[in-house]
Amino acid sequence: MSSKKPRHFLAVSDLSREEILALLRRAVELKEKRIAGIPHAPAAGKILGLLFEKPSTRTRISFEAAMFQLGGSVSFMPSRDLQLRRGEPLSDTARVLSRYLDCLVVRTFGQEVVEELARWSSIPVINGLTDLYHPCQILSDLMTVMERKGDDMGRLTVAWVGDGNNMAHSWIQAAAIFGFTLRLACPPGYGPASAILDAALRNSASDIVVTDDPVQAVSGADVVNTDVWASMGQEEEAKARRRVFSSYQLNAELMAHARPDAIVLHCLPAHRGEEITDEVLEGPLSVAWDQAENKMHLGKALLEWVLGLGPLGKSGSGDDA
Repeated sequence: MSSKKPRHFLAVSDLSREEILALLRRAVELKEKRIAGIPHAPAAGKILGLLFEKPSTRTRISFEAAMFQLGGSVSFMPSRDLQLRRGEPLSDTARVLSRYLDCLVVRTFGQEVVEELARWSSIPVINGLTDLYHPCQILSDLMTVMERKGDDMGRLTVAWVGDGNNMAHSWIQAAAIFGFTLRLACPPGYGPASAILDAALRNSASDIVVTDDPVQAVSGADVVNTDVWASMGQEEEAKARRRVFSSYQLNAELMAHARPDAIVLHCLPAHRGEEITDEVLEGPLSVAWDQAENKMHLGKALLEWVLGLGPLGKSGSGDDA
């Protein structure tokens, strides 16, 4: 086993601006390879483990496709099928999986789960989603923004409309790193965690504003972003949340306040007619489908990096172009 400290990715704030830009640019390169039909399989013989406590379409399939395209293999592990269900400690699970796998993507509830697994793992651990953060999604979202708006993201204004959830938290961290203006419109009592917001404001000169006025958030925005009103684990709150969030719908009337060339992001799945209208999601400003595809290309860049296989890694030549 290698004694080298693994590269974990648990939150957007784990990376510097330069590291994120390098990953985004590499993801674009890998996307171009895929479109051109150029084989790229530096991960032959490597095995990616997917340890999921929550259901998934895009995160699961994008990482599976990414690893297969890189030439590696995938082991999908629903937590209900593991001894974790019977009380095996995370520390034991992490050390055992480290003997079998080369990288582990975890999709779970508590951020403390991925942190504990990373603490005991001798392989890279990637946060595929927790209730606190969704860092891989934000990197692929930033890739989508970069494709449409260029890599000088500090000049942009990004609006978030809806719940102050894990996506909002990761956008706050991204704003602190890149310096773009971020306006979050959330109903009173549903804003982002104050500790995450305060840390971003302490460590950055970014203009990050939380308001309860969607029009204020969207006015003049280059990027407008939303998500479901009730995340996984909040199903019992869904009916009450629909009432509270009813004026926070991303619709044509609200989008009229954004820049004419604004783009609309939604990480999907979407509840059409709730947080976003069909007219906006299927309209010319929506890049939701590019956004979903980019999760796969960003996943390839991230796997290359944490496994040391590509030009961003130190332990392998990687690029077989």
